[in-house]
Amino acid sequence: MNLTRFADAIDHWTERRARGIARGSSRRGWLKTLGGALVGGAVLPLLPVARAQAASGVPAGTSVPAGTGVPEEGDPESCGYWRYCAIDGFLCSCCGGSENACPPGTEMSPITWIGTCHNPADGKSYVVSYNDCCGRTPCGQCLCNRNEGDLPMYVPQKNNDINWCLGTQSAVYHCSTAIIIAQGLD
Repeated sequence: MNLTRFADAIDHWTERRARGIARGSSRRGWLKTLGGALVGGAVLPLLPVARAQAASGVPAGTSVPAGTGVPEEGDPESCGYWRYCAIDGFLCSCCGGSENACPPGTEMSPITWIGTCHNPADGKSYVVSYNDCCGRTPCGQCLCNRNEGDLPMYVPQKNNDINWCLGTQSAVYHCSTAIIIAQGLD
């Protein structure tokens, strides 16, 4: 007998909630919400992700000023290397790749964070794109976490505390690169 009362109470509560939702909403409201979600989903590919490098004609994963004579100073396998001023992760130069390229068997994420680093060799600043290489288990070598210029999460493109392996076949993080994309304003 108690079970019957309990079932009746659940039925009564469910009916009240369903009627309350029906009173507070309409088919047009649901259609508006569904239409907004569909249009919003269609707009996502239009967001400016990796468009600047694609427009320059330089293939993803290569440094824009390659061959332009940017003087280098320091060891790319050391956390103190000048390009790593805002990096957070394992250095690809210690994991079979380089500061510009992912190791074989990994894929470079098209979504990045950026930093502006001072090159001691020429005294100029450069905008550096930090691309994660994805698709293999974490490298585990040469962990480097430098937060120069790191901002809180309300500016995500300048924050290094996100797994940036989005837009790749696998979201598994392996290591990080530091690619010069432009000379900064001094």
